[in-house]
Amino acid sequence: MYLQRISLVNFKNIESKSFTFQKKINCFVGANGVGKTNVLDAIYYLSFTKSYFNAIAGQNIRHGEGFFMIEGDYLIENRPESVLCSLKKGQKKVLKRNGKVYDKISDHIGQLPLVIISPADRDLIIEGSDTRRKFMDGVISQQDKTYLSHLIAYNKTLTQRNALLKYFAANRTFDALNLKIYDQQLVQHGTVIYEKRSSFLKEFLPIFIEKHKVITGAAETVNLVYKSQLNSTSFEELLQLHLEKDKIMQYSTVGVHKDDLVFEIESYPIKKFGSQGQQKSYLIALKFAQFDFIKKQAKRTPILLLDDIFDKLDEQRVSQIIDLVNNDDFGQIFITDTHADRTENVLRKSDKEYQMFKL
Repeated sequence: MYLQRISLVNFKNIESKSFTFQKKINCFVGANGVGKTNVLDAIYYLSFTKSYFNAIAGQNIRHGEGFFMIEGDYLIENRPESVLCSLKKGQKKVLKRNGKVYDKISDHIGQLPLVIISPADRDLIIEGSDTRRKFMDGVISQQDKTYLSHLIAYNKTLTQRNALLKYFAANRTFDALNLKIYDQQLVQHGTVIYEKRSSFLKEFLPIFIEKHKVITGAAETVNLVYKSQLNSTSFEELLQLHLEKDKIMQYSTVGVHKDDLVFEIESYPIKKFGSQGQQKSYLIALKFAQFDFIKKQAKRTPILLLDDIFDKLDEQRVSQIIDLVNNDDFGQIFITDTHADRTENVLRKSDKEYQMFKL
């Protein structure tokens, strides 16, 4: 699978632009603010129908315009495929594949597997548990539709349960039978989510550790720890034990929506004890592991987006990354960098075809 061509209209700072790509490596170089990352984000949009950097869809429309459109032409198993995503202000997003509109946009997730590595990934380390849960959910749900449906149902039930708890407090009332209905649904969906996250981490962890060894030359010991309230107590029991607290707080204080993924280096949290270079190497290894995991699940090589990854890395670690990318296990790759000479010097060491776009 590879992206042959992309056309952008009114997407972020790009008025109208088209690019035709190489099958292997494509590089966007230029000063900050010229739109390199925006092109990568448009490619990401075609896979996930949302921006990697801005969750508010309307804010991806170019300033002063009323819509944006992204269209991509792919070759998938020697079969041409076109995907078009557009948004008009005040209207719902439209997603078409080969001219046909999707009934449910969620049906598209996983069809065009993709992994992005970006400076924004540092949020996985510095932000709260919600960011790391979204990473886990994103990796699993790309190829597991059952997981995605349970996740959607769980979040919907959680919202309804929280609304009911607020209603009880506002009206000084309590209906145990009504609450039990939501509890049963949370347990049903939450238990499946917990089991699938646990299974995912058992498979994912060895891949991550191996990728980190390659990038760093086995310089540090790293680990990922799945932290969940369900590790020691059943979901049903948790809800019973925390009922009074939930009533006081007016929201659900326990469940898989509180899960976390703890990032460790030398048995310590990398957030507190890792240097910038160590943190970046950790995140790149995490994303390369994601790539391998998705490739195995999808039985299709994902597109890889590398946004400004050479920044804050020493020459040895950059060389290790290029050695990884040079492997035939990778398919199409898109790179951005502010230094054209640096990128070209790195890519000359590769034996793969590459194309440079100067923006």
